[in-house]
Formats: sequence, C-alpha cells, structure tokens
Amino acid sequence: MLELGNIKQVYLIGIGGIGMSGLARYFNHLGCMVCGYDKTSTPLTDTLEHEGIQVIFEDDSNLISQAFTTPDDATLVIYTPAIPKNSIILNFLKRAGFELYKRSQVLGIISKGMFTVAVAGTHGKTTTSSLIAHLLTEAGKSCSAFLGGIATNFESNVVYGNSDIVVVEADEYDRSFLTLYPDIAIITSMDADHLDIYGDHEHLADSFRMFASQIKGGGKLIAKQGLPLQHQFTSYTIGAEGADAVGHNIRVEKGSFCFDFVNGDTAIADIQLGLPGLHNIENAVAAIQVALFMDIDPDVIKAALASFRGVKRRFEYVVKTERHIYIDDYAHHPEELKACISSVKRLYPKTKLTAVFQPHLYTRTRDFADGFAEALNMVDELLMLDIYPARELPIAGVDASTILDKMQLQHKQLLGKAEVVAYVKEQRPELLLTVGAGDIDQLVQPLKQALEDVA
Repeated sequence: MLELGNIKQVYLIGIGGIGMSGLARYFNHLGCMVCGYDKTSTPLTDTLEHEGIQVIFEDDSNLISQAFTTPDDATLVIYTPAIPKNSIILNFLKRAGFELYKRSQVLGIISKGMFTVAVAGTHGKTTTSSLIAHLLTEAGKSCSAFLGGIATNFESNVVYGNSDIVVVEADEYDRSFLTLYPDIAIITSMDADHLDIYGDHEHLADSFRMFASQIKGGGKLIAKQGLPLQHQFTSYTIGAEGADAVGHNIRVEKGSFCFDFVNGDTAIADIQLGLPGLHNIENAVAAIQVALFMDIDPDVIKAALASFRGVKRRFEYVVKTERHIYIDDYAHHPEELKACISSVKRLYPKTKLTAVFQPHLYTRTRDFADGFAEALNMVDELLMLDIYPARELPIAGVDASTILDKMQLQHKQLLGKAEVVAYVKEQRPELLLTVGAGDIDQLVQPLKQALEDVA
C-alpha cells in the first residue's frame, strides 16, 4: 500500500491538466521534488515552473530526471487516463518497474482518514466544490481542497489546510470517483455523458449510485431533486417547491443574481451571489446545505456567498464595459450550454448575443448533436470552431458541421480561430460568449484585445 508519508519525489504524466496540476502543487507544497510531462506549454504549466516544478514538453524518456530511473518507496508516479497508451514516457516508466497511480487513486489515498466532502456530477462540480471550500475557509474551518478549476478567491486549483477536512471534486470519467469514501457527498447532475466509457446512460447512472453507496456510515448525501438514486438523500432545487432545500425568489438586482434559501430548519433571505447564472444559484443551494450540515452560521454563509469571486472559465467576465460584455465559460455539454446561454440572456435580454463554440470530443459531438443544436439555437449568432479531439482520433462523418446542419439558426458559420478573432475585431459585438472545454481558452486574450482596441 502506498504510504504518502514516505514520498520524497513525484512524477506526473500529464502534469498540465487541471486535476494533475493540483496534485503537483500539493506535493510541491509538502516539500517533495516534483517533475512532469505534458504535450503543450500553457499558462498553467508556466505557473508550475514558476513554483519550482520541472516540466518537459517532449514525449522523450531521455529528458526524464535521473531521479526517476529506479523504483523505490520514496517515489510516486501519477498519470492521467487522457495520456495516450503509446506514450513513450508512460511506457518507459512502466518498463522501469514503477507502479503507476491514477490521479483518482492518489486522491483516494490522500482523503482516506480525513473528513471528506466530495462533489460529483456531470456538470456543476467545480463551482460547487469551490463554493464549499470558500464557505469553510470564510467560516474559519480550515480545509484542503482539490478543485477542477482555478478558484479566483484562492488563485489556485488547490487549497492547503491545517485540519482533517478535505473538499474534492469527484470525477465520473473512467469511474474515477469510486476511489472516494466521503462523509458528505453531493451529486449535482447525472446527465448522459462520457458514453465512450460507459456505453449508455444507465451504466453511467449505475456508477453514480455506486458512488452514493460508498458514503461512510452516518454520512450525508445531498442531490439535485429528481435524480434517479436508490438512496435516501437531502434534495435541493431552485424556483420550485418540494425539495428539502430550495433557492427561490430569484431576481437580478443591479446586474447581480439574488435569491432566498430555505430548508426545514433555516431561512436565509436576500443572498447576493458573487457569481452570475441560474445554474450557479443551484450550485450555491447545494453548497449552503453542506455548510449547514457542518454547523456554519447562516450569517457567515450569506456574507461568504457575496464575497465569492467565481472560478476561471466558469461564467467569467473577461470584458465588462458600457460598450462590450464578453463572458467565457467551460460549458461543453448541451445541458451546460442551455444553462449558460439562458443565464446570459436573462442578464442581457435586449442585447444581441454572439457565441463562439468549440465542440469537445468526436464521440460527444456524435452522441449529443441534436442537444447541441437545440442549445445553440438559443443564441442570435454562432461562430463555430472545429472539434477539439483531446484524447480521441477522428470519427468518419463527424465534425462541427454535424451540429451546424441540425440548427435552424440563420446566422451561423464555421470559422478557424484566426478568422474568429478577425470577425470579432471587425464586427465588435456588444455581447460575446465563448464556450467550450478544449483549447478555446487560447482565444480569450486575443478576443479581449479585439474588443478593447479602439476602432
């Protein structure tokens, strides 16, 4: 069994991923020697290097530090399933005799013996887990946290606490969350996704039910109202009655979303959420219920929600001036797109919405083309990028046009990245939204510049 107390050096294959980089920072914080490989240099890998972590960008075993040539109890090698099975570095370390651990296995080992709050769901995980970590921190309850995004309040995807409380994002991809045995579990959604792994929606749902069954004795399960679970749980929802915890009286005041919270024991009025979006109010309701279970005072909860500054690429305002609004979001599933676009239109109902969308994965595009078309029909103008393949090889007959051809929207076109920037610079849309989980984030700064340049 891996003993974390013995670890002195850590190698991460796929270190630039948001989850992997969190582990890299965690072990670096503990004083371990940390190195890793990723195929692309990004602002996140730049930050890792600035923090003293060695990162290489060529899949070449000759570039691996000599410290990682012979297995021993002081060395830990972590990999992400997104790394291709034919990776030279991956196979070199395997042949050298290292036992390779998935990120999820290491998270399971770290959280073992700790009071674990685990947030699962096909969407909403990152914002909800970041909200919970922020609420705990503001309440003076120190916690560690492993997040799926850069939480603006912490300016990091990892939080270092000095208590036995840990908040983790429980990832359903590759059934990773089954390494966790939480004290409090949240399930935000169980929409069909990752069908390349699960085959069909029911197998995905079975995996969530198995996750729910792993809650420790006496633990709590909090889940969105209506989810097909086979366990007793505290339900939550927004705008409707019938759930155990409800966010209601939702309104927009001076450009901010406000709402009231009520459950069987507690009512909190006039909550101002420092993050836009109806879907984020829903995430906040789940986070409030966690905080109440952990005996945090309602007044502290209310103040902390107002001071929450969001997560990078989760309904993030890139430009917010009298002339232009530019919002960037990670949405990459039809339900996420609907939630994001609905929230933008509720905030700016009279303004033409131009969206830039990059589909993520060939399989997801194939499996949910109708849903993507329906969601994207909600915008006024669409600039579509090609599919970001990530870990996948192309699928014959599946491309961005698979979605476009199903859309009724009149103003739609398929463009390359440079063409999108040129178009935005020329048209200067008043309301711009970029959405996607691939490398569309590389467009954020060029598009910001295009809008801010004086015509």
